[in-house]
Amino acid sequence: MANLKEIRTRISSVEKTKQVTAAMKMVSAAKLKKAQDAILQIRPYADKLHEILGSLSGSLSDSEDNIYGSERKADKVLLVAITSNKGLCGAFNSNVIKRVNELAKGVYSSQRAQGNLKVLTIGKKGFKDLSKAYQVIGHHNELFDDMSFENTSAIASSIMKEYVAGNYDKVELVYNRFKNAGVQILTNEQFLPIVNDENEDANAHSDYIFEPGKEAIVSELVPKSLKTQFFGAMLDSVASEHGARMTSMHKATDNASDLIQELKLHYNQARQAAITNEILEIVSGANALAQ
Repeated sequence: MANLKEIRTRISSVEKTKQVTAAMKMVSAAKLKKAQDAILQIRPYADKLHEILGSLSGSLSDSEDNIYGSERKADKVLLVAITSNKGLCGAFNSNVIKRVNELAKGVYSSQRAQGNLKVLTIGKKGFKDLSKAYQVIGHHNELFDDMSFENTSAIASSIMKEYVAGNYDKVELVYNRFKNAGVQILTNEQFLPIVNDENEDANAHSDYIFEPGKEAIVSELVPKSLKTQFFGAMLDSVASEHGARMTSMHKATDNASDLIQELKLHYNQARQAAITNEILEIVSGANALAQ
């Protein structure tokens, strides 16, 4: 059994760690509230816009103007991995990295073998791991310093231009979708080409009247919807990060409390044993003198 000084030192160390984890939990809870409000405000708008876009994409499927919805063989693929700049958030980052690896070794294994699979990372954690195994064409770690629609739109526009130029045939986003503070849903969704909603009634597309025209819709509504989709994915990831960190720090704080109680029990046992030994030594010495 460790001596009393070692146990006291360890108790003090764990108590300091508990203070840090408790403070990080409170900070993440405050940031989560703000991020949660942002994603809940934009999600209905983004979902409805995406729904309309899917319907319009079906109507425009035979049009030459449908540059963002035309299906083509996915010879060149881009995976956009959205992680975070910081750790201590459980499996938040590792899940995204794991999903990218699964896609690269599974669905897009042939593209990877031919050197046609590329990765764009957002977040230091994703870049650190994925850059070792894949061709990372860029990283936007600075995006978290000033998260805004304008900044994310610039990245989305760059991806869209590369797609229109034919540098990519398919673009997928890999991120954590926010459900609540304790649950984050690992998601990989197709960004380009636009996914046509096959669950809708096939006759529903015929009711649309294009005003002022198909070309104007493609040039205005479609890019706006794609930028909104990308911004929504970023907000989802930010909210999920704070939720995962808050949950992780909550568990760490509870574990620290349990460890402190266990160490205090060991300390009391060691102290009692030391006192008992001293008493036995005094009694034994007194008996020796009496004889």
